[in-house]
Amino acid sequence: MSVDTPEDKATEGKAGARVDPKLLEILVCPLTKGPLRYDAQRGELISERAGLAYPIRDGIPIMLVDEARSVDGDSGAA
Repeated sequence: MSVDTPEDKATEGKAGARVDPKLLEILVCPLTKGPLRYDAQRGELISERAGLAYPIRDGIPIMLVDEARSVDGDSGAA
């Protein structure tokens, strides 16, 4: 039986997807090279500078601009 730690909960996204916190520290937006914000509710990494949200699938961030969705006008509410 495994027990989830608070750190595990902090990186859990849609459908139980998880992202390693150490990976989040080093990832940057491929377009702007700026920082990313993790949105656990939507299971995405958000680049505020680029206005893009990169999906996380099966715990793997998809860091392709072509796969990102625009967050322009997105209030951030789910």
